[in-house]
Amino acid sequence: MDQITELLTRGVENIYPNREALEKVLRSGKKLKLYQGFDPSMPSLHLGNFAGVMKLRQFQKLGHEIIFLIGDFTAMIGDPDKLSVRRPMTREETRKNSENWKDQIKNIIDFDGPNPAKLVYNSEWLDKVSFKDLISITSNFTVQQMLERDMFQKRMAEGRPVYLHEFLYPVAQAYDSVVMDVDLEIGGSDQTFNVLAGRDLMGAIRNKEKLVLTTKLLVDARGEKVGKTTGNALFLDSTPEQFYGGVMSFPDEVIVLGFEILTEVPFVASEIKKEVAKDPLSAKKRLAFEVVKLLWGEEAAKKAREEFERVFQKRELPEQIPFKAINLGDQGRIEASELVFEVGLAGSISEAKRLIKQRAIDIEGKTIEDPNEEITPKEGTVVKKGKNTFVKISVNPL
Repeated sequence: MDQITELLTRGVENIYPNREALEKVLRSGKKLKLYQGFDPSMPSLHLGNFAGVMKLRQFQKLGHEIIFLIGDFTAMIGDPDKLSVRRPMTREETRKNSENWKDQIKNIIDFDGPNPAKLVYNSEWLDKVSFKDLISITSNFTVQQMLERDMFQKRMAEGRPVYLHEFLYPVAQAYDSVVMDVDLEIGGSDQTFNVLAGRDLMGAIRNKEKLVLTTKLLVDARGEKVGKTTGNALFLDSTPEQFYGGVMSFPDEVIVLGFEILTEVPFVASEIKKEVAKDPLSAKKRLAFEVVKLLWGEEAAKKAREEFERVFQKRELPEQIPFKAINLGDQGRIEASELVFEVGLAGSISEAKRLIKQRAIDIEGKTIEDPNEEITPKEGTVVKKGKNTFVKISVNPL
């Protein structure tokens, strides 16, 4: 498989208008200007962003001009959700969430070499759009076109409201393509509606055909996104050890797909399937190693692997466990749910109770089942959530 064929197939869900159109341009030798937008609604890039970052990396290595776009303006609208309207974000929140993104992917995307990637914010131009401009831009779309979006259909069928400003999210994202005058946009397959809106607007305003490539999502057999633990995404600002452990929590069914979209190892699906069938644990460890190596380097990946093997295969404690100070009452005791909350392993007492009832909390190696159980922690008592989150207690004197 040559590099262009791999570019067009590995981790790719769809290409618009078709693969042949993009392949023709690539084999002509033309260097494309392309981008992917990333929504700063979370405090870090996460595993779900990684497939797109890897596809940008492929294009950059072939000499194309890539743009890493942070949608700080569009995040203030909020990409519509299937169930309800998204909470609008402030500019300060979007900027704070994304302030370290460049550093998080510096080993994946080259921002300083001979063909440096550009990092831009879409507020640079969307802040300047007047109401007159907005009328002109939106005149290229119809209400029927917007209502085709599956999430709007679902909400209307359930009698839930669809707000007018939600129609403006795909319009604003579409305008990014026009302003940057790109040849190609990359997006996850769940962004198909938005990226195709940009393709339509590019044709209407610039009379130019913008190509679109959508990437596969890391989903399990039920179609649910993988890489989330206890409701939280696997963030790129975590430690190599935490990320390695997060990949090791993947269900076996996604290992092959993980190799395809999250690594650069030579990919032949049939061979990876044989490897997984023979020894799924070893295959998953190789996947975790390759992902961590890309993000943090080989030495960090080796240490993360050693730490995982020591803690989870040999059942030893991690070498470094963060301390959390707590205050105890006169009796020196505290209810288990309150303890879990106080050490930061739950965002609320109710979440702590839920975790305990799910048998997700161990204290000094004992699984806690009663949220009201009274605990007498000592200095250095270890509390564990799930498989790989540990906290040591430091007892503050009264």
